[in-house]
Amino acid sequence: MKLEQIYTTCIAHAAYYIESNGEAALVDPLREVQPYLDRADKDGAKVKYVFETHFHADFVSGHLDLAKKTGAQIVYGPTAAPAFEAVIAEDGQEFKVGGVTIRAIHTPGHTMESTTYLVIDEEGKEHGILTGDTLFIGDVGRPDLAQHVIADLTEEKLAKQLFHSLRNKIMPLSDDLIVYPNHGAGSACGKKMSKETTDTLGNQKKTNYALNPDLSEAEFIEQLMDGLTTPPGYFPKNVVMNKGGYEELDSIIERASKPLNPTEFELVAEETNALILDTRNAEDFAKGFIPNSLNIGLSGSFAMWVGEMIADIKQEILLVTDEGKEEEAMIRLSRVGYDQTVGFLKGGFEAWKADGKAVDQLTRISPEEFAGTYSSDAQIFDVRKKSEFDSEHVEGAVNTPLNQILDHLSKFPKEGNFIVHCAGGYRSMVAASILKQNGFNNFEEVRGGFKGISEAGVPTTDYVAPTTLL
Repeated sequence: MKLEQIYTTCIAHAAYYIESNGEAALVDPLREVQPYLDRADKDGAKVKYVFETHFHADFVSGHLDLAKKTGAQIVYGPTAAPAFEAVIAEDGQEFKVGGVTIRAIHTPGHTMESTTYLVIDEEGKEHGILTGDTLFIGDVGRPDLAQHVIADLTEEKLAKQLFHSLRNKIMPLSDDLIVYPNHGAGSACGKKMSKETTDTLGNQKKTNYALNPDLSEAEFIEQLMDGLTTPPGYFPKNVVMNKGGYEELDSIIERASKPLNPTEFELVAEETNALILDTRNAEDFAKGFIPNSLNIGLSGSFAMWVGEMIADIKQEILLVTDEGKEEEAMIRLSRVGYDQTVGFLKGGFEAWKADGKAVDQLTRISPEEFAGTYSSDAQIFDVRKKSEFDSEHVEGAVNTPLNQILDHLSKFPKEGNFIVHCAGGYRSMVAASILKQNGFNNFEEVRGGFKGISEAGVPTTDYVAPTTLL
């Protein structure tokens, strides 16, 4: 038996490839399916099943394209009602992949259809559990996502379901089973996942707060709900796509792969409602960009921040990328359901500049420059998460988390200079591009973010000042 985790860091996602005796299965695959097909071809294996642990919220799965390209059957757990052909497994139903047995264990709580798959090898030994978002390493799935799709599925109802799923279905299993979750640290599907992406179930029983056998149902729910932040706005839209179906990725990439010279690009931007999305790194963007561009760098958590900052999943998009990165940007947009890319700037920003088109710039300062001019009454905006800000921040700074900046533009001063920073410079450049879009020119952004600022000796505190916006 081969069981391989295929991890995608930028969205903290784990898919799984299982192969035995020339048959293969995929679990929770991403939308770009070619790497999975290549992996099966390498083994000379036929993809027999695509197992889905639940209707995903944070990415669009590749189940439909895989089924179309391979003839594989899509499998969901009990209560799932997709709009396409699929096997709806009964609790305890078993599937054969070569000599491997995969048993569906219904574990509602993250969602009602959430299902864990127990993998039993060719010798009949229970090897591991593919837990989806039911059980992470160090955490469990949040129970508040389904209600954004089905209103009466409240987080309290799902939290109770999850408590009983863990107690009655997961915790009785053998300690030596390997836990294979769908996500690791950085995913918004949980709140304190480990950087580790596998562990033994026995160790999780000892270290994961949610598997503490002494917790009552009420105590479990209280701990589970504590600290949950508002989920990204694109989550329910991805659920709808995963449940209802979507356009083939090949067709989307073909439509998006339209090179435009600067004049054509400018014309399309003027004649449509397309958003200009610049995916270059923060340093290059600051030195020069097309006016009114939004910067979200491919080098960071690109898909997640696209989902956070672009409200309309059907928004038409024009891409500015480093040369050779155009298709990567298109694929990563489609991972989270942004399928309306209408073209890209041929030759990138350098071609735009060489053609004499209008260019805008941003002022970046070093942490040392910031330290040299710092005063406690300076106007400083920290766009990190509230939890990061609460842990430590520059004295006198105001916390305006990036994912809520559009709701608080009125808080930024129109007169006088202000400063924007994040942890390392990625999020603050996203914020800076949004401020530029909205007419702010009286600010500077700090290269290197809070890490550099604190190393430069600027006074910091963990006191949450009254000026915190959120």
